[in-house]
Amino acid sequence: MRERRTVLRGRRATAFGAAALTLALSLTACSSDGGSERPAGGSGGSAAAASADPSPTPTPTPTVDPATYRHALSGALGPLDSALRAVDRAGEGGALNKALDTASVRADAAADALQTTRTPDDATAGNSQLASALRALGQDLKSARGDGGRCATSPRVELGTARSPKSVQEAGRSLTALGYDAGLRLPRTEQAKHRRLANGALVRDGSRGGLGRLTIRNGTGTDAVVTLTRGSRTAFSVYVRQGSNATIRSVNSGAYTVYFTNGEDWNSAKSSFTRGCSFEKFDDKANFRTVRVTGGTQYTVLTFTLNKVIGGNATTSRVAPGEFPS
Repeated sequence: MRERRTVLRGRRATAFGAAALTLALSLTACSSDGGSERPAGGSGGSAAAASADPSPTPTPTPTVDPATYRHALSGALGPLDSALRAVDRAGEGGALNKALDTASVRADAAADALQTTRTPDDATAGNSQLASALRALGQDLKSARGDGGRCATSPRVELGTARSPKSVQEAGRSLTALGYDAGLRLPRTEQAKHRRLANGALVRDGSRGGLGRLTIRNGTGTDAVVTLTRGSRTAFSVYVRQGSNATIRSVNSGAYTVYFTNGEDWNSAKSSFTRGCSFEKFDDKANFRTVRVTGGTQYTVLTFTLNKVIGGNATTSRVAPGEFPS
C-alpha cells in the first residue's frame, strides 16, 4: 500500500506540473506584443510581484499629552519656587547666603528635569528656553552671595543687575500663554545705591588739640576716606569727594600711618564703600610736631595727594581689606 500511494502521488505531481506549464505558456502568449516570447519568471514577473507587495506605512510617533507635560512642569518648578520665596524672605547676611545656595541647587535641578522632559509640539521651544534660563539663574544666584566683608555689594543688588531673572520671566510667560503654567516668584532685588558723605565730613574723630594741619587732595575718579592711625588706634578719618580737597586742623604731634580707601556708595554701617573698592596706605609716616620757639610756635603742615602727580615723592602699598582700620 505504501508503494501505491507513492505512485499515485507521483502521477498527481506530474499532472499538476503539466497544468502549471500550460498556464505559464498561456500567460506568456497573452502578454506578448508580437515579439519574441519572454520566459516565465523573467523581469516582467518580478515587476508584477513587487507592485503587489508595497512597503508598510510608518506608524506616526504619538504626541505628548498636554496634561502630562503640565504635571512634569509643575513637578520641576515647584521646589524651585519654594526656594526662591525663601530668598525673598531672608535677611542680609548668613541667612540670605544659605537661601541663595539652596535656590541655586534647585534651579539646576529644575533645568535638568526640563531638559529630559518630553513636550507637546507647541511647547518644545519654550521648554528649551526656560531650561537654559534656569541654568543661568542657578549661576547668578550662586554668584550673588555676599562675603559679609568690606566692599561687599548686597546680593539683592547683584541679582538686580543679572540678566537671568528676566530671561526666566520671558520664557515663563511664553509657556503660560500656551496654557502651560510656568510662573515663578522671583526674589526681590534692589537698585545700586550711590550714598556719599559731604566733602570734609569726619567719619571718625578722636581727640585733637594740637596745631598740626593736614590737607588731602583727591584727584582720583572716585570718593575716598583717609584714615590716620597712631599705633593700633585710629586718630581720625575724613571723607574726601572726588576732585576735591579737605583740610583737617588741630592735629596732635606724633607719627601717623596714613591709610586711604577709594570706591563708590559709602555704607556708614560697615564704614566701607560697597563697589569698586581699593585699600592702600602711604609707605612713609606723617610726622607732626608742635614746638615753642622764640617769638612763637612752630607746627607741621602736610599735604597728601591721593592720585599720582609729577614730582611726587610719596609711595603707596596695597592693604588687605581686613587690615584696613575702621
